[in-house]
Amino acid sequence: MFTNLQSGYGIIKTNIIFIPESWELMKKDTGNKKILEKTINRFSARKKAPLSGYIILLLFYLAGSIAVSFLARSKAEIPIFGIPLPFYSFAGVFSVVSEICVLFMAFYYGKKGYFTALCLQIVQMPMVLMGVFVQHKLTSIPGIFGNLLTIIAITSAYLNNERVERFQKEMRDQAVTDQLTGLPNRFACLKLIAALIEKGDKFAIVSIDINDFKGINDTMGFDTGNAILNEIASRWKNIADNSISGTLDFISRVSGDEFVLIIRDYQREEDILNTIKQYETILHNRITVDNTDLYVTASFGYAEFPHDANTKDTLVSYADAAMHEVKRSHSSNHIIHFTPDLLKVERTIELESKIRDALEKETLFYNLQPQFDMDHKLRGFEALARMKDVDGNFISPGEFIPIAEKVGLIDKVDDMVFRKAAVFFGELLQKTGADIVLSVNVSVRHLMRNDFFDEICEVLEISGVPADKLEIEITESIMIDSVDKALQCIDQLKEMGIRIAIDDFGTGYSSLSYLNRFPVNLLKVDKSFIDKMNTSESSRQYVAAIISIGHIMGFDVISEGVEDEDQLETLREIGCDYIQGFIWGRPLSKEDAEKLVTDMT
Repeated sequence: MFTNLQSGYGIIKTNIIFIPESWELMKKDTGNKKILEKTINRFSARKKAPLSGYIILLLFYLAGSIAVSFLARSKAEIPIFGIPLPFYSFAGVFSVVSEICVLFMAFYYGKKGYFTALCLQIVQMPMVLMGVFVQHKLTSIPGIFGNLLTIIAITSAYLNNERVERFQKEMRDQAVTDQLTGLPNRFACLKLIAALIEKGDKFAIVSIDINDFKGINDTMGFDTGNAILNEIASRWKNIADNSISGTLDFISRVSGDEFVLIIRDYQREEDILNTIKQYETILHNRITVDNTDLYVTASFGYAEFPHDANTKDTLVSYADAAMHEVKRSHSSNHIIHFTPDLLKVERTIELESKIRDALEKETLFYNLQPQFDMDHKLRGFEALARMKDVDGNFISPGEFIPIAEKVGLIDKVDDMVFRKAAVFFGELLQKTGADIVLSVNVSVRHLMRNDFFDEICEVLEISGVPADKLEIEITESIMIDSVDKALQCIDQLKEMGIRIAIDDFGTGYSSLSYLNRFPVNLLKVDKSFIDKMNTSESSRQYVAAIISIGHIMGFDVISEGVEDEDQLETLREIGCDYIQGFIWGRPLSKEDAEKLVTDMT
């Protein structure tokens, strides 16, 4: 069985000792012992009955026995509804009460209750027998059978409860222990973290991952991998159990080759580092399996409560982020404390993986944001890249587009969105005959590819989109980066009839000399200027200057991010040609875009 690939279950044996009703933490830590006892007792399906109940049952039994002895000898009578009843007739009632008390003791109080009840019945038996054989009281004969049947009943109840207790203990053990190593498992670890947070004491959580463990499994087999995990667990357990590190430690195995260490009773961060280093150093000793010497290392990332985070999930996540950074950086330092910067690295890695997955499965899609002239006539649409995660949640393009640029995937994103949007747009033009334009974004990386021009030609041929209905949006940084190559490619596009737009004009390396060399059709004013246009006179004049420059050079100008009537009126006053923004149109699905075209034609 491939045990080292999953968490197992069994009896917890690391730095705590399992006893029937609770765990006992190391003796020096009375406070944390109480925390663990309270936490682990919640796993039990059946709680201990209170001691006061045991005392009450015992007193009821003794009182009932005394009443039976007194009533059995009494000659008195009591009239009930005119009928005289002797006192001794009530002896059976108190006898039943006494028997019920011993049954409850055996059922609810385990070994203590059973042996108490058994002793009481055994002590009572000679007195009953004496009444029959010495005093010749035949009325005591039922008492003999009553005693025998009560002994049988309490013994049956006790044995059955013992069987149930064993089963419950096995279930508790399986719930909180890793079967392979005998260490606490993920469930027990998270329960302890939650309890420590509730108590409020500071502690550190260390996420540990064995380096290159998959290679050991692949090359030497799972049996060897299991043996290595057991040896590592044994070494770390010894450090924790014997307080070798000088701190109070709790080590658990949470998955295949991942462990979590919880460190308490430290004074400074240096103490945390010293403790972790002992767990790291013990791995330097070779591990011998089947006469083969093996050496393993591990990556350690840690976070502190409450300094770094104050919730269980966040602490675990932060420790994991630090550990993954160790593995990613391949640093000689195998121990890292979490810092907020690591979240950016983690998020970049996470999003890169999601982008690659979306490209591979072709799940990237697009929305179409309408563009209008100042009379609210539809000019066309800009295709905007969109992405969802595996759970169907949208990932903001403001988040995944910069990552795609950073890791060199933006050209693939551009290409997929362009191809999908062009196919739809070609079909839309055939259906409606509308005089509209499809605008698509092209990154510098994409434009600089040697096969970019061939790619454009291929997409136009497949989609059936006329060249003059396609607009390529490029950023003005192209005017600085490889301007000659970019100009050569743009000239080829213009010869085909494709339109060229400069996106986010004014935010980058604006240069009129470069701009004059490019055969541009459209300038796009960035949303950041539109937002400030009516609250800052300098911003208003800046937008007006861009529009004026565009017109002088023979370009049309479109403003992005227009959201209210005041912005619209200002743009009309300063001569803007087109607008794009929420005021007249949010990004649409292809179905809604088709409906908009149909309604406006």
